[in-house]
Amino acid sequence: MATIIDCDALIVGAGPTGMTLGLLLARDGLDTLVIDKASEVYPLPRAAHIDHETMRTFQRLGLAEAIAATCRTAPSYDFLTASGEVLMRFDGLDQIGPGGWPVGNMIHQPSLEGILRDAACLQMGLRLNTNWRFNTYAQHPDAVIAEIETPHGEVSVRCRYLVGADGARSAVRTSADIQLEDLQFDEQWLVIDAIVHDFERLPKINLQICDPARPTTCVLMGSGRHRWEFMLKPGESAEEIIAENTVARLMAPWNVDGAVTIERKVVYRFNAKVARAWKKGRILLAGDAAHLTPPFAGQGLCAGIRDAANLGWKLPAVVRGKADDRLLETYQSEREPHARALIDLAMMMGRTVCIADPEAARRRDTQMLEMRRLGGATPPPPILSLGSGCVMEGAPAAGAYFPQFAASKQKLDEVLGSRAWLLTRAPAPKAEDSALRQTCLADQILAPFSPRLHDWLEHHRSEAVLVRPDRYVFGAGDARVLMTAWRRWRSGDTAELRNDKP
Repeated sequence: MATIIDCDALIVGAGPTGMTLGLLLARDGLDTLVIDKASEVYPLPRAAHIDHETMRTFQRLGLAEAIAATCRTAPSYDFLTASGEVLMRFDGLDQIGPGGWPVGNMIHQPSLEGILRDAACLQMGLRLNTNWRFNTYAQHPDAVIAEIETPHGEVSVRCRYLVGADGARSAVRTSADIQLEDLQFDEQWLVIDAIVHDFERLPKINLQICDPARPTTCVLMGSGRHRWEFMLKPGESAEEIIAENTVARLMAPWNVDGAVTIERKVVYRFNAKVARAWKKGRILLAGDAAHLTPPFAGQGLCAGIRDAANLGWKLPAVVRGKADDRLLETYQSEREPHARALIDLAMMMGRTVCIADPEAARRRDTQMLEMRRLGGATPPPPILSLGSGCVMEGAPAAGAYFPQFAASKQKLDEVLGSRAWLLTRAPAPKAEDSALRQTCLADQILAPFSPRLHDWLEHHRSEAVLVRPDRYVFGAGDARVLMTAWRRWRSGDTAELRNDKP
């Protein structure tokens, strides 16, 4: 008979999404088990970028400074013609974004994962077991029982919820018989990662070379790395393009002999897919198991961390009986439109780059150069609002991202903590909710931030704002109405819940 292990949440997959979610759940009091079929962190680079919102989530875990120390920033992301003219420029990526951290942070994924795993070793309530392979599961009314293969034999894990954060080939998704919607983007690219010895000989910004002869990417990476990517042409095989002489020929125009050592060369398929269901009973999907994003917008890993932040407050509220389980039904409705919008952006950027027909590329260049002449720089990807879900429909700013203001080297989240917040202009009756931090702008603790918080409320013509733990706005308006709506949402009483119906 297999050994039975009990926990509140079982997370399959110890990559950035799974580890972030595991840390969030354990810090909120859930008995959490994370398993992974591999024995160690994959040692070679994969994802290249995280944004300010992702860094804010890592800040919540106390890990942002350590992760930032491994990152590099670039002021812009330029799309160039074959002759070097700027078609499109995403500017200000080294500036502080709404999340309180630089807009763009170029990473070395093994370094980031190492920091997350080191934190997991110190986190009470979190167990990480590697060399454990998920096989299948059975759902019951009040639990899931997962069958796990370990080096010491079969183990059954009985959990309240099972989260598949196990990547594009998710065994959890397959076991749950959840299908993927193919968004019809499929390109093969050669990825070359290099260790840098002389940074002065490398570009200081991120580049997309929109050359129909060979679309090419060149981007910074964290922990002393740099990356090049080369699109495969029709008829080229992975074996052909990965050959030493081909790689040498592709790298020759960059004149980096002696400045870098190639660490890895591999052919990837860049896909765009979305799972048709992100929740099936007590089974949830997160990260690449739920959505696949082409890399051109640098949002793949970011999307997984947003999933973790969304589930990271909802699962504890439900498991501990502080919220009705219908709260989890808002996970996909909130996150899927957000994820799809960024996949669409990535596909647009990819289709801009991947034009291999010279005449089509000439038309693209002419059109985009004229647009740039008229409009200038392109802003960074926008902070998108949530889809429908646990927000107060009709209230000002409902579903919008709430900024993290900084003052005197102190950030707002560090002062107010990880709970939901109710911020009011004037003192208001206290809510009987231990999960809600209620603070008035006149309180001394908010003095450094009060002017900017006042401006935010003034802009939205509101006396108060209720901010969820994932830092999206539940709603703004009257404090009493917000508290009533928040209480009703958590109890599952969501019928006709709008700003004008307390």
